[in-house]
Amino acid sequence: MGQLKYKRILLKLTGESMAGAQREGVLYDAVREIAKEIKEVQDMGVEIAVVIGGGNILRGSLASAAGIDRTTADYMGMLATVINGLALQSALEQLGAETRMQTSITMSQVAEPFVRRRAMRHLEKKRVLIFSGGTGNPYFTTDTTASLRAMEIGAEVILKATKVDGVYTADPMKDKTARKYTELKFIDVLKNGINVMDAAAISLCMDNQLPIIVFNLFEKGNIKRVVCGESIGTIVRGN
Repeated sequence: MGQLKYKRILLKLTGESMAGAQREGVLYDAVREIAKEIKEVQDMGVEIAVVIGGGNILRGSLASAAGIDRTTADYMGMLATVINGLALQSALEQLGAETRMQTSITMSQVAEPFVRRRAMRHLEKKRVLIFSGGTGNPYFTTDTTASLRAMEIGAEVILKATKVDGVYTADPMKDKTARKYTELKFIDVLKNGINVMDAAAISLCMDNQLPIIVFNLFEKGNIKRVVCGESIGTIVRGN
């Protein structure tokens, strides 16, 4: 381990990863641990962009189901991703990492607006780039945001960080007979409804042949292992 396989990555974090064991809110110890893993990879020369969900604070779909207008609920969810982005940015900077955050919703007091050329420049300068605010549009998930931004910045791979070590035939926490896939094709994920990312995100990656690696974020050193080409988790690629 040591030679890089991927030099520019898009790391997709769930909102729940920011909450650690408490599952809701922001647990700063959990955020610091994630920041340490990212900083280690940044120090190796990897260009890193991050997309974070907001489910630890608010899910637009659940707020909508509770009676809030769907468009309003989705904007609330986008704002939750900004809170997570600021927490991660602060943790990274405390470790000495240079960062920038760009949002899809204009809020110049806390972050830059998303501008692709500026984003590319930040990556070239080895800054950790955090994308928040989703796509800036309701009805789109942060999975789709991750796929879209990955295409725009020319990422070589999407690393989807989860709490399990890959994609399984069933929930391994509930079904002990669940079998892990080491590799999947995009078309099979779509045809069989396998829970990797939402259909829009998978279709976008399939059309542009951008691989997705699903791995366990909470095993120390796993981001480094992935960028160095070690075979962990599940890789989704091909048609």
